[in-house]
Parts: sequence; C-alpha cells; structure tokens
Amino acid sequence: MAKTISILGCGWLGLPLGQHLVQHGYHVKGSTTTPEKLDTLAEADIEPYLIELAPGVSGKVVSDFFRADVLFLNIPPGRWRPDVEAHFGAQMDAVIKELHYSSIGFVVFASSTSVYEDMNGVVVEADAGKPRPWSLSGRALLDAECRLQADTHFDTTILRLAGLYGHGRHPGRFLAGRKDLDNGGAPVNLVHRDDVIAIAAQVITDEVRGAVFNVCADVHPMRKTFYRQAARHLGLEPPTFASDEATSYKIVSNEQVKKRLGYQFQHPDPATHAP
Repeated sequence: MAKTISILGCGWLGLPLGQHLVQHGYHVKGSTTTPEKLDTLAEADIEPYLIELAPGVSGKVVSDFFRADVLFLNIPPGRWRPDVEAHFGAQMDAVIKELHYSSIGFVVFASSTSVYEDMNGVVVEADAGKPRPWSLSGRALLDAECRLQADTHFDTTILRLAGLYGHGRHPGRFLAGRKDLDNGGAPVNLVHRDDVIAIAAQVITDEVRGAVFNVCADVHPMRKTFYRQAARHLGLEPPTFASDEATSYKIVSNEQVKKRLGYQFQHPDPATHAP
C-alpha cells in the first residue's frame, strides 16, 4: 500500500480528496498557487506547498513535494487561453521532468470527457481522439494523456471526468436565464464530486495502474428537461430552448469503471440534484 500521496492542485476537488485520504491513513501533500490557502490545507492535516507550474515548476522545496509514492495530477488547462495547447503542454513537460527525479511510481491524472468529440452516440474509452477533439482544451488534455502514458518512468491511470457538480457547484446555475439554446434533446453527462473522490481513492488504494476510466453518472437526462428543472430547483430563471432536437451529443459510457472496480455510483442520476 502506498503511504504518501501528493496532490498537485488542492482546490474544489483536490482538497476533499486529500481529506478523504488522510482519514484513511495516508500522508498527503497538497499544492496550491494561493498563499492564503496554505493554512486551509494545514488545518485539513494536508502538508501544504505553494507551487507554480508555468513556465516550469517553482516553489519552496518542490523536490520534497515530489517525494511521494503517488501523484494525483489535478491541473485543468486554461480553457480560455488562445495558447492553451502550448501552455498546458509546457506545464506537463515541467511535471514530467520533476517526476523523473522523484520517487513517484504511479500517477493518477484527472482528465476530462472533453477528449471525446460529439459522435451522436455512446463513447467508450477507446474512442478518444476519433476524431480529434475540436476544443483546444480537449486537445490539450488528450495530448497530456498521451505524454503521461508513454513515459516509462512511472505508471499512469487516467480518469476522464464528466461535468462536475455537487457541494456548491449546482447544475441549476450552469444555464439559468439563457435564451433560445439549441440541442435541447441532447443527453447530459455529469458526475457528482462524491463519486469522483470515491473512484480516485479506490484507484490509489488498489493501485489500479495503466488504466483509463470514464467517470460519469449512470443516467443521462435530456438537456432541456434537466437544466430547466435544475434552475427551478434553485429558484432561478430556467433557460429556454429553441429546439428539442439532439443535433450534437455524446453519451459517455461508465461501464468500464463499474466492471473493473466493481463500483456502484452514489449519485447515479444527476436529476436528483444531490447537494
């Protein structure tokens, strides 16, 4: 069993994951780019580090942060950067360079289902890059996955996360008040933070190496119905849709993570609006 876990990116997802791992007996190191959050990490019994990733890896005792058994790599690309592919690639290069000089032998990478293009059908893990994602952030993530998987200095498992919700991130706010949206009949791909944490922790604890998993809820409600109900649930103005058609969509299959890990989702249906 791995003893020390380093989490690069202790925010909305990384911090509660770190707390979960601490409660299960792990020594957890966590990074933040915000000095004010160092105390928050320490209060959660997570050893805090202030680390910046661009253009390289910089911060106090970076080498000590990478002195661990497992790295949970949780740094999403800047979606709105015009140079997101080059910038995120440079960040990955910096992390991989540090990994080569570290004791870490296992990396768990929090990727995204944006690596799949809309194929108007079900997508499974083997469908990534077929065709290549149209979004720059999706391309950046897919390239990062390939870089990590190709490196022989460590093993990598990829968690492709669907749209995240829960614990203050309520889907009712995502489209509230917007007008005449298209693609109203498209299925929704979401996952609750509780399930992401449980799956990530199981992958780490069981050392499930060299795997790729879609992490998405079982149920895929219709976009129009779901977001209107979710907005009303919060007392917000529901969005309107110009079309009930599903013109561009994907249904992300979670069968692999359920089959290999024996996992049952705590929040199988996003329409229940779990907090």
